[in-house]
Amino acid sequence: MPGAAGGGGFSGSVNLKYVKLGYQYLVNHFLTLLLVPVMAATALELARMGPGELLTLWRSLQLDLVHILCSVFLVVFVGTVYFMSRPRPVYLVDYSCYKPPPSCRVPFATFMEHTRLITDDEKSVRFQTRILERSGLGEETCLPPANHYIPPNPSMEASRAEAQLVIFSAIDDLVSRTGLKPKDIDILVVNCSLFSPTPSLSAMIINKYKLRSNIRSFNLSGMGCSAGLISLDLARDMLQVHPNSNALVVSTEIITPNFYWGTRRDMMLPNCLFRMGAAAILLSNRRREARRAKYRLMHVVRTHKGADDRAYRCVYEEEDEQGHSGISLSKELMAIAGEALKSNITTIGPLVLPMSEQLLFFFRLVGRKLINNKWKPYIPDFKLAFEHFCIHAGGRAVIDELQKNLDLSARHVEASRMTLHRFGNTSSSSLWYELAYIEAQGRMRRGDRVWQIGFGSGFKCNSAVWKCLRTVKTPTGGPWDDCIHRYPVFIPEIVKL
Repeated sequence: MPGAAGGGGFSGSVNLKYVKLGYQYLVNHFLTLLLVPVMAATALELARMGPGELLTLWRSLQLDLVHILCSVFLVVFVGTVYFMSRPRPVYLVDYSCYKPPPSCRVPFATFMEHTRLITDDEKSVRFQTRILERSGLGEETCLPPANHYIPPNPSMEASRAEAQLVIFSAIDDLVSRTGLKPKDIDILVVNCSLFSPTPSLSAMIINKYKLRSNIRSFNLSGMGCSAGLISLDLARDMLQVHPNSNALVVSTEIITPNFYWGTRRDMMLPNCLFRMGAAAILLSNRRREARRAKYRLMHVVRTHKGADDRAYRCVYEEEDEQGHSGISLSKELMAIAGEALKSNITTIGPLVLPMSEQLLFFFRLVGRKLINNKWKPYIPDFKLAFEHFCIHAGGRAVIDELQKNLDLSARHVEASRMTLHRFGNTSSSSLWYELAYIEAQGRMRRGDRVWQIGFGSGFKCNSAVWKCLRTVKTPTGGPWDDCIHRYPVFIPEIVKL
């Protein structure tokens, strides 16, 4: 009997699965299922009528030349207004991620040896050891040359040298991929949160590549790990008002000037997790670029929780009691990130979810309001809206939390976990290393939809939705080419050091 009961339970779950699939198909294709029989019946009726009956029907409409011309004019006018008012399509032609040289690698043993040589506080050493053991980082993550000195050398010169290394390398690779010429760049957007020199990083790029004097350039700072998607949003808005234009977006975080020398635990975390990286992205609204573009930008949704004091201070740059500056990460960070994600989902859901999921969400919301407020809120199945997920690789806890909240499989968060393992937390550029991972695995197909989710100080949760325009062939020539054959790898909960 237990076997029969188990078989009944399995049969019930299978039947429920097919009921849900049938419901989704019915709702999502409701108009098609409604219009096809009507059109078929109309076509059969017209086919049954003879030429004389059709001519009689036409004459009965009593249409003269004036009516016909007015109707044609109205159709042309409405069509023109529609096409003129539509937002310009924004294409991602190609992108490039900086790949650090082997000389910048920081294995765990090297990191901990340097930590012991820099500080005499054994408690701080043990704390950073525990963080590394549970971080999800691998042995090949990289720090800039200045951080390999004992003690580190966080000078302005060293910081500029890192910025030039990562940014110019990413742009050079993008230029070689696309054949981009400096005179073809109309818009430049650069984001780097914690290093904001004068002249700016955008001016540094203009000087290096001798860009046009009338280029529209922007330099975003202090906006955290989600600033890459803010840069995308700004570039998209600029492309809407400037036709036939190309936009270069550069996302990076400069590690050199941000080494924390103190012993406060909430400020030591960035030392353990952040690593060097950068990405350069070429966007365009030129129609001819659609033929070779990889993706089309569908939506950007931004959520800012800065009005809440807890959210505002959960990632905060400050000085400790000894005067050492650094970034403090609040223990409430994950709870605040979850709240920001819920707000972001509320906005992006109606834009991307199939009607079946939106109705289920609506009915559950009404039921909670009118019938029983103890009902659990319905979490939409975003796997029906997207084939790929790029979750900011801010740390293992961030990925775990989103996997649980969105009910994602291990494969859906694989790109995020492997990026954290191979490159560490590269801040705003991490989303592009994740997209490069999916491409390097040969999983990106034409028509696939991608959801990029970024979190940053303030506190912000930002999303970008892409649609793949062509199947991406391997090898891709990206940062994963020399190691993708080893991935995915098993990442234990704790790596004993």
